[in-house]
Amino acid sequence: MEKGTLVEFRVGGDRRLGVVDRPDGKTRWFVVDERGQSHSLVPRQISYSVTGETYKPTQIASFLDEVSPYLDPSSLEVAWELLVEDGEVVTPSQMATLLFSESKPSQCYAAYYLLSEDKTYFKQKGEAYEPRTVAAVAERKHQLEVESLKARGQQEFLARVEQALKGETVEWQRHDRHRIEALEKYATLLADIVRGGVTYDSLPRAYPPPAPVLETMNMLGRQATPQSAFQLLVELGCWSEHENIFIRRSSVPVQFPSKVIEVAQQRLEVHPSDPDINRLDLTHLKAYTVDDESTTEIDDGLSWEVLDDGREKLWIHIADPTRWLMPEDDLDLEARKRGSTVYLPTGMVSMFPEFLATGPMSLIQGQVCCALSFGVVLNESGAIEDFSIHASRIKPTYRLTYEDVDEMLDLGVQAEPEIAAIAKWAKKRKAWRYAQGAISINMPEAVIKVKDDEVNIDLLEDSLSRQLVAEMMILAGEVAARYGQIHNIPLPFRGQPQPELPPEEELIQLPAGFVRACAMRRCMPKSEMSITPVRHAGLGLSSYTQATSPIRRYSDLLTHFQLKAHLRGEELPYTAIQLQEVMMTVSSVTQEVTMVERQTNRYWALEYLRRHPEETWESTVLMWLREDSGLALILLGELGLQLPMLFKRPVNLGDEILVKVSIADPHRDVIQFQEIAYQEAQAAAN
Repeated sequence: MEKGTLVEFRVGGDRRLGVVDRPDGKTRWFVVDERGQSHSLVPRQISYSVTGETYKPTQIASFLDEVSPYLDPSSLEVAWELLVEDGEVVTPSQMATLLFSESKPSQCYAAYYLLSEDKTYFKQKGEAYEPRTVAAVAERKHQLEVESLKARGQQEFLARVEQALKGETVEWQRHDRHRIEALEKYATLLADIVRGGVTYDSLPRAYPPPAPVLETMNMLGRQATPQSAFQLLVELGCWSEHENIFIRRSSVPVQFPSKVIEVAQQRLEVHPSDPDINRLDLTHLKAYTVDDESTTEIDDGLSWEVLDDGREKLWIHIADPTRWLMPEDDLDLEARKRGSTVYLPTGMVSMFPEFLATGPMSLIQGQVCCALSFGVVLNESGAIEDFSIHASRIKPTYRLTYEDVDEMLDLGVQAEPEIAAIAKWAKKRKAWRYAQGAISINMPEAVIKVKDDEVNIDLLEDSLSRQLVAEMMILAGEVAARYGQIHNIPLPFRGQPQPELPPEEELIQLPAGFVRACAMRRCMPKSEMSITPVRHAGLGLSSYTQATSPIRRYSDLLTHFQLKAHLRGEELPYTAIQLQEVMMTVSSVTQEVTMVERQTNRYWALEYLRRHPEETWESTVLMWLREDSGLALILLGELGLQLPMLFKRPVNLGDEILVKVSIADPHRDVIQFQEIAYQEAQAAAN
């Protein structure tokens, strides 16, 4: 290579021109660029040599000025059309002659530049260039058009993102939705922290971002992590700061398909014929529905009457949603897919369309309603003496809250003797169950409600009214199970194996109350479902099924389908095998619903504590989670919350302590408490 030769080389992918100066050892050359900077190059780093003349570094700029007028990429198309038919290979010098009718050094370099930049018409073959085929050029043009559209789409998307980040209203396009949906799916991986699958820091490694997410986050100059994706969605206004990633991560549907809504509306407009034409008319009985004030799906009511022989009869009326649907129709299959109504602090997700569930399916005060009524006569000990089940019509007299019933019982309201009578039998019923081995474990239960971004936590009191309603619902479940057992009807029976409770001498060493109850709770096995009757140890019943919430629990709806078909003398909708298959599907769904409810409640519990960093909470050490490392479960008595706490000093189960929140991060599922001395708490209070 001669001194003064003008060559092209690359630095970091950029083209550079330089003049060969002198050798650098045996195989390298020093090349000086137009800025006077020296580069040591091996021959393979040199991509083109300008022949015919020698140059000085100061002449590079004027050489480039000579080249510039010839750099028109469109001229290559003309050359390609001339060469493609014969597939003739050309050198840069030949291309210069073809394009410019001359082959001066600047023109040869211009031809080389055009050919090396071209990705459409020619491909390199050694030091020459070969025209692509007509088909290949058509495909390349299509690819370039697609890339151009993609690039334009990216720029337009970025422009809309900028608008959204400024708080302006944005109309997202279809392709935008694909990007946003990919971000949403990736951001929901944060739910896996709560599920215990991964830690917050290892999440990006455990779940590397998919290509659409990586591209979007790179375009925006942000880290491609689930946390960053979540934050971006919040900033764009697509999600709220407290978006429920648990329900989004689950397969639990939130919206109803339009077909299901359409069918539900048709049922409202044109009432389906009632298959139970001989309903028992119980509209003469006073019927009380008892619920929380916020309850909108009213699915049970209670009555009491004195029979001609002087015996007293209890009636448990259950809403009859099967009046509005049939097994395997659109409404039924959608309810099966959902498994149950989902109850969240922010509101509920109904098993049926809400206008049906809270309307004609519910037991509405003052209206004649279809029901499935369980009539029961108990003996003096509280055992079932006689029972019957009827498709019925009732007319709820009063809609009461638990507080209303507690007040009526406390005051002994004479105008409503039915309430006192039902309470009397509920008390006997409870005593009978405990004589049969029922196990009582009473732990505080928190009720978390979120409205207008206000978080409130109340304790669910185990009042007389709640015990009354609970006993009547358990009674209806036993009656339904007995009926199924007597008539050999496959039902979703519920059972619970007998627990192996700690020995009495071991329990007596634990502090009475919540600590002892917590130790017993750990020993309680999970309830089981079966198509044949099985003992429920916790309730003290030899057979039991849930039948009292058919608007809210699909397994209860199955019980209604089976019972009502038998009462009508019809073939059962489900054989034992069919029922078992449906139960397995529903059980899987309801487990997921339970998980979503638990995770969401925990999130809002931590958010509540995050908002009250200065509060002091009286707490009880309930149980050890890892005694060797000082990790225990504590109960915040005022809130009914059970949360972990790491102790740095010896403590005993049952110890009463005062704590404050030191760290509460619901997004990361992190809660840490600090113990404070009683004197400090007093000083803070004053």
